[in-house]
Amino acid sequence: MKHTNFLRPLAVVLGLALGLPAQAGTYDITVDKVRIDTGTFKKNGIGYNGSQTPTILHFQEGEDVVIRVKNNLRESTSIHWHGLILPFQQDGVPGISFNGIKPGETFTYRFPIEQAGTYWFHSHSGFQEPDGAYGAIVIAPKGGEAVPTNRDYVVQFTDKHPHSGSRIFRNLKASADYYNRAQRTAQDLIEDAGAEGLKAALQDRKMWGAMRMMPTDIEDVQGFTPLINGASTQQNWTGIFKPGEKVRLRLINSSATTYFDVRVPGLKMTVVQADGNDVKPVVVDELRIAVAETYDVIVQPREAKAYSIIGESAGRTAMVRGTLAPSEGMVGPYYKMRPQPLLTMADMGGMMSGMDHSGMDMGGMDMSGMDMSGFDMSGMDHSGHDMSGFDMSGMDHSGMDMGGMDMSAGMPVVPSEGAPGAAFYAPGSGLIPTAANGGKFLGYEDLTARKPLYRDRPATREIEIRLTGNMERYIWSIDGVKYEDADPIRLKYGERVRFKFVNETMMAHPMHLHGMWSIIDTGKGAYDPVKHTVSVAPGTTLYTETEVDAPGQWAFHCHLSYHMAGGMFRKVIVEGGPS
Repeated sequence: MKHTNFLRPLAVVLGLALGLPAQAGTYDITVDKVRIDTGTFKKNGIGYNGSQTPTILHFQEGEDVVIRVKNNLRESTSIHWHGLILPFQQDGVPGISFNGIKPGETFTYRFPIEQAGTYWFHSHSGFQEPDGAYGAIVIAPKGGEAVPTNRDYVVQFTDKHPHSGSRIFRNLKASADYYNRAQRTAQDLIEDAGAEGLKAALQDRKMWGAMRMMPTDIEDVQGFTPLINGASTQQNWTGIFKPGEKVRLRLINSSATTYFDVRVPGLKMTVVQADGNDVKPVVVDELRIAVAETYDVIVQPREAKAYSIIGESAGRTAMVRGTLAPSEGMVGPYYKMRPQPLLTMADMGGMMSGMDHSGMDMGGMDMSGMDMSGFDMSGMDHSGHDMSGFDMSGMDHSGMDMGGMDMSAGMPVVPSEGAPGAAFYAPGSGLIPTAANGGKFLGYEDLTARKPLYRDRPATREIEIRLTGNMERYIWSIDGVKYEDADPIRLKYGERVRFKFVNETMMAHPMHLHGMWSIIDTGKGAYDPVKHTVSVAPGTTLYTETEVDAPGQWAFHCHLSYHMAGGMFRKVIVEGGPS
């Protein structure tokens, strides 16, 4: 499978070729039931234009687009233009920006293209997106790419599961560990005892048991087949190059739940764009792409041989390989998946602060000798606990107030005001990513805007967003409140809001604000990176700022499909507008 579908009106193509002003382009998309074949299983799903291969929409900056979407399903649908700046009525979120597209109906979107870069589109109805309703958007800049290349390919990742999205959500609600295929066994206990001593191994088991979790609770869903542009490893999506050419890979993560670690063994990747915005080029060996993020990277293969594009799940439960090659039919080398990481108590720090401890039976739990330095558990509500036999001798609780979620004693990541740098995970985390070849792994702190999008000015106010949840009951929320029970977040047009994300859970959450940009505070001022999706790692704090420049109603949510459905979602209302 060489290339993906694309839609680009002839008038726009001719205009670009002749150097004429951009025109209004009309695009047609059908939403269809399709038969999805991953090579390992077949299933019924949803696709655009009758295909499991993602459709690519090619736009031109400055163009006014008209997109006619015909719903051939027996249920309502929608399309959200992920990362595009547009009028809120065109944003495509049922119940917030419009009513959805009924079966048999054709809905026409109309909006100007005010930006350039790599974006994507997907359904915002039910679980249609994990069932296959997603595609890519490539917007050519008016003045040409800041870093020209010879070849240009979309590389769109997803995690295709044999079960439908609705079935997966039902199973997770029934048992959060339903899809955990890496649960700890007696053999693991024997190996841990050999490495750490039996007492330490047993204490570790008791600690995890008290939290009703396990160190393999990294991915909600396992057992999926990852795809690149709708093709599995054996189906081998291939991009062609000539030795010496510069090849742009537009990486998009359209997964339901999976973060991918991406590399091209044997080649350096030069990151030139993040979430559609140009960044100062940074050379890396590997990067982690959160759900809903996009990165543009440039590689330059100089040998006439096949190279592999590797996407390895962050939980190391699945991997996909595509190929860059000088001719069709070649297959990139296969690489063995790396060992599975395990959560540590550092990852659980935020989770423990947000846990409901009432009714927890701690009887018989001997915690003597455990190094709990940094933990102040005073103020925790232990009502209802059976603490009999709970030996906490030797524990140092100083420094961490877990009642008020003050994680200043070593837990937050980025940054307090003025602090440079931005790490992904808490110190001591078992999830800190490293490059397969021991080289450079991309972090948010490496991203610097090529040109400032906004002038740097102080925020007018700060809003704290606590990311909360109950893994056992599979409930996800913001500030402990599910979407259906929550009031909207109200912003005022023209203000600059500083968001303080506090992740009190043991999972990373890719937070997506519709309609407006999120500026990650990495200490670079006006050159802080500007994104539409920001990943907040377990047990960490992340700061972003937003220029409130888009009136209307917008969605704000975790982009993990089943977390969003579980309640980690808010409506944002921007009051006022341009005078």
